[in-house]
Amino acid sequence: MITLELDYEWLGPLMFAGALVLLSFGYPVAFALGGVAILFGLLGISLGVFDPIFLTAMPQRIFGIMANYTLLAIPYFIFLGSMLEKSGIAENLLETMGILLGRLRGGLALAVVVVGALLAATTGVVAATVVAMGLISLPIMLRYGYDKRLATGVIAASGTLGQIIPPSVVLVVLGDQLGVSVGDLFIGSVIPGLMMAGAFAIHVVVVAFLKPEVAPALPEDVRAAAGKNLGKRVVQVMIPPLLLILLVLGSIFFGIATPTEAGAVGCLGAIVLAGFNRQLSWRSLWQVCDVTLRITSMVIFILIGSTAFSLVFRGLNGDRFMFDVLTNLPGGEIGFLFVSMLVVFILGFFIDFFEIAFIVVPLFVPVAQKLGLNLIWYGVVLGANLQTSFLTPPFGFALFYLRGVAPREVTTGDIYRGVVPFIILQLLVLLAIIVFPGIVSFLPSLIR
Repeated sequence: MITLELDYEWLGPLMFAGALVLLSFGYPVAFALGGVAILFGLLGISLGVFDPIFLTAMPQRIFGIMANYTLLAIPYFIFLGSMLEKSGIAENLLETMGILLGRLRGGLALAVVVVGALLAATTGVVAATVVAMGLISLPIMLRYGYDKRLATGVIAASGTLGQIIPPSVVLVVLGDQLGVSVGDLFIGSVIPGLMMAGAFAIHVVVVAFLKPEVAPALPEDVRAAAGKNLGKRVVQVMIPPLLLILLVLGSIFFGIATPTEAGAVGCLGAIVLAGFNRQLSWRSLWQVCDVTLRITSMVIFILIGSTAFSLVFRGLNGDRFMFDVLTNLPGGEIGFLFVSMLVVFILGFFIDFFEIAFIVVPLFVPVAQKLGLNLIWYGVVLGANLQTSFLTPPFGFALFYLRGVAPREVTTGDIYRGVVPFIILQLLVLLAIIVFPGIVSFLPSLIR
């Protein structure tokens, strides 16, 4: 009886560790979670410590995922980001902002930060932003003498702003897992997102001031040649994305539409912009739909796998074990925050935010509720932490995206060293959000 009790007590944590091991070896997430659930479910049944009645809830859970109105925003925002990538809006924004700010030291890097923030507020998709800026701005920055580490660091960091600046797929997933309003998460993340972008911009200005040779201004002849019809170009390039931001975010902030409805409106706006830029065709529409279908299918299968995992994990009382461990940490709220943020940060080295959101976050939610934490604030803190995970070597996804499009003279070491200052800046902003919760709660309180 004692042996069974010990097995019963440790099967849950062992199951969790087994899933992380499979994920660290690169096994497909949905199948890793589902396979571990089947193995430990059978093991629990054979030991007489798992009641198969838990598995009868699986069909209902799957249909619940399919009928989840909040998750419907995910394919909308993926479609929106992919369509804007095809419309040429990123290329036009980067070229125009580069001309406007090129007279300043570090002007091209500042343009990358501004465009990264604007694209984050229109697409919310990291891959599209990093790839677009890597293809367009990195060769130009290197051509005019920018340090490779600064150039790659600012592109990778600015591309990750889409994880914290709304509309963000990360925040949609976190809102669903935390059981809070996605609209409130969007509103609460605006100031933290702008703080991230501002920190990046200040870093570029300081580096350009202290070391002018690593971030020179554009030559006068280049600025003169590119500056023809600049006013007309600014109007044509800046107004469309600003209107799209107003349509998507404004409708959410002012309570006109839910995030899902706003995402649908944003898709329509992206199609219109692609038409105006003469980039709309059946081929481009098919490519955008293909990308949307692939990513959405991946998310749904991960959700189904994580549902099976959570049912078996709960049947083995693993959730109770984790709840007891997390609620009895020394330091109470501070101890829980430290451990949960450290776990998310470390896991971000190895696995994608979808896995973290579907596996780890559900374990944290009951504890956060028990400790009386504001879940909107906690969701924004998690989002900022997950954004940092996109930059952390060796497996930060933004680094992989940039490595795939960077010129040969840029080494992986250059990219890794380049992002280190920006990781530190993100951690400082994350610390500020934790220490001063009003940064998150200010805008939602105004709207209420």
